[in-house]
Amino acid sequence: MTVPNDLVTRLTEALDRDAAIALFRGAIGRQSITGNEANFVAYLREKMSALGLNNLETAEFLPGRPNIWGERKGAGDGPRLLFVGHTDTVHVDGWREHWAGTEREDPFAAPIIDGAVWGRGSGDLKAGISASLAALSLLDKASINLRGDVAFAFIGDEESGQPDTGVSAGIKDLVSRIEAGAIARPDFVVYVEPTRLSVYPAQIGFFIADITITGKSAYFGVPELGKDALRASHAAMSALWKHSDEVAARAEHKLVGRSFLLITGLAGGGYIAVPERCTLSLIRKLLPGESLDTAAAEIEAAVRSAITDPEIKVEFAYPAGRDHALGGTAAEIDEGRAEVGLLSASMAEALSGRGVIEGAPFWSESPFFVNRLGVPAVYCAPGDIRNCHTYEERVEVEEYLAGVVGFAAFIARYCGVTV
Repeated sequence: MTVPNDLVTRLTEALDRDAAIALFRGAIGRQSITGNEANFVAYLREKMSALGLNNLETAEFLPGRPNIWGERKGAGDGPRLLFVGHTDTVHVDGWREHWAGTEREDPFAAPIIDGAVWGRGSGDLKAGISASLAALSLLDKASINLRGDVAFAFIGDEESGQPDTGVSAGIKDLVSRIEAGAIARPDFVVYVEPTRLSVYPAQIGFFIADITITGKSAYFGVPELGKDALRASHAAMSALWKHSDEVAARAEHKLVGRSFLLITGLAGGGYIAVPERCTLSLIRKLLPGESLDTAAAEIEAAVRSAITDPEIKVEFAYPAGRDHALGGTAAEIDEGRAEVGLLSASMAEALSGRGVIEGAPFWSESPFFVNRLGVPAVYCAPGDIRNCHTYEERVEVEEYLAGVVGFAAFIARYCGVTV
């Protein structure tokens, strides 16, 4: 049986809007700030069991912090598609105070206001997880059976900000199981980070550098006896800004733009004295193909060349290792791949103006598939990254429902259907 020409119309007519929205709102209701993923995983296990998924398993990647995965086996002669998303969210510090006395006060109540579902984790990324599961339910309701397999893996520890978390421990465990053959290797991956239903075949890389500059304190009246760390920091910042301009001028990527570095913090000083110590923090954006090791070495060279006094000590630390010891690598796949086109077309049919091919202005975990496993992966899901991690986090209801239909259409077209 071939995929029907009126597939999206057929799916839209079969969609149970209330059930799909209830699934999404229930997901938001399970608070899962990084470290508390188990609360949401229990909800997912219940919903994934109801879908009749095969080989449904949970396993802890760290004590008390589980991943969950399962699959719908097809007829056996089609490709294997994997949906991946992270179960953890960022904190809600200040949310209740910001929205006190309004419908939005509870960050996990998931109210529908002006056509949008509000709440922490709505966009990042419970809309994507919910839409992928609702898509399989929709295919069942529309009596569409698949040739290939559809798999789901929902993992923790993607977000940073909580103490001793946010090092991608969940996906590291998952890909290790794939490498060991304990979980079947996918042919294509959709990571459900929010994209407004655009398709992102490329993403930036990054690393964070903390630079400590140590001189020697001295009373303000005899500054010649000291070594001014603040003055040295000024020289270092000037050199770093110059280096950023040079990096940006090197190349421009069609989907993710130019590289640069951003100085994000400066702390230090002395009390009526020559400042002895200052710390700088920066983040470096990288394009696909750029080496984190080379980029870090260039930054260190720029700083050291700007601080010529041998008695001033400079130290570098890289606190945000992900798929690389220094940070997260960039990734891209060919935007002309058939799978990318199918997903783009499916989203465009589900909601006019969507399905655009763009680049991810963020770092998430697709490099574990693209660069480590050699498996093509994209980002695509409902939600807008610009309101995530803020008090404004929300997802438009119609966009979410279009995501359900678009995912269902893509699954059918990619995996193939049977009689």
